[in-house]
Amino acid sequence: MDWIRDLPLIPAIAVLWVIVLLRAGGTYAIGRGAHRLARRGRLEEMLSSPKVARATDVVNRWGAPVIALSFLTVGFQTAANAAAGLTRMPVRRYLPALAIGGLAWATIYATVGLAAIALWVDLFLRSPWAAVAALVLLAGIVVALIVRRRRGRSEGRSLPRTDGPDARTP
Repeated sequence: MDWIRDLPLIPAIAVLWVIVLLRAGGTYAIGRGAHRLARRGRLEEMLSSPKVARATDVVNRWGAPVIALSFLTVGFQTAANAAAGLTRMPVRRYLPALAIGGLAWATIYATVGLAAIALWVDLFLRSPWAAVAALVLLAGIVVALIVRRRRGRSEGRSLPRTDGPDARTP
């Protein structure tokens, strides 16, 4: 990746954008192919069920923002692109989401991402234990934020509403 880091910013973003378009687009294509293969035997019944048809419609209708935003995550983007292919999201909806999300990913990766990776590799070469500790600390922070957010959601659901048409008036 050093050669990408040595490029000026715009060409680096362009190279990374092409890479992500090929990788994510390929994942989508594999998902579409897997859907075709699954259209045989017992899976045919499941994929034709009303629930699956409804879920497919939702993903196809609202999935483009999910695809675009998935590029701002780590790990979820592959699953999102595969799901778009498996549910046969129309290409006319998928490609704009891929282009926008991929450009966001390439821009972030070309600026902050490569610098963070280089910093971590440098730390690892100086002290492997410190580099591992940094990863564990980062993972702990991410887990704590997720737990905090989920607790906030579940506490918010159990509180009675104080406004709107469902609020109780004394």
